[in-house]
Amino acid sequence: MAWEDRYLDLIFVPGGLLIMFGYHLHLLYRILKQPHTTVVGYENHNKKAWVERLMNEADIPHAGIALQVISSNSSAATVLASLSISLSSLIAALAGTLSNSKILETIVYGDKSSTVAVIKYISLLSCFLIAFACFVQAARYFVHSNFLISTPNTIVPLKYVQQDIVKAGNYWSAGIRALYFAIVLLLWIFGPIPMFVASVIMVSALSVLDSNSCPMHDYGNVGQSRWNRLSAELKSITHRTGQDGAANVKTVK
Repeated sequence: MAWEDRYLDLIFVPGGLLIMFGYHLHLLYRILKQPHTTVVGYENHNKKAWVERLMNEADIPHAGIALQVISSNSSAATVLASLSISLSSLIAALAGTLSNSKILETIVYGDKSSTVAVIKYISLLSCFLIAFACFVQAARYFVHSNFLISTPNTIVPLKYVQQDIVKAGNYWSAGIRALYFAIVLLLWIFGPIPMFVASVIMVSALSVLDSNSCPMHDYGNVGQSRWNRLSAELKSITHRTGQDGAANVKTVK
């Protein structure tokens, strides 16, 4: 059997996808079982503590700052969702243009059949659509948490707000991962070898960026810290009252 260029796609494309999916499955395991070793787990820990402190503060300025932070994240998610759907439209137009062009046939070292070309564009389009859906869900949860925090004359359970903030962050991360996959599949248009090299480089970079070496900070119990502050204030008042009483007794004598 003679060697053909299309065999490269059968070797390098599954290999590149296996590297990407294998790394993210390992990352998911670490997030669920060892969250302190990942940036996602570290950020979720800090987000929960942020919500806990926020919901236990009675100051209005703190709530205003929190709403601004959530609104900024919601706006960023909306922008990325718009970018993803725009890129998906661009890919659809690009597929129609390049299908009638002979330029890629002289560049691509691999399978040049129309069937593989369609698979490339559909895979790339799917990644952008998945990213769009994830960013829309992230914006949705950010908006809902905004509603919960700003609800007047109501005690909203802390768990509800924490769930929305964490889910929004998780959908945000999933959308970013879909864009990472899209970058790898985009290079597949130019051949299976660039796609495989991009997969190796991407996983090498993400293994560094997703690792966390900073220990989880113990923010402590909000109610307990407030009780400690209240007890300290009461002791201080009692001490001052005792000193004033002793001074008055000496004056009378």
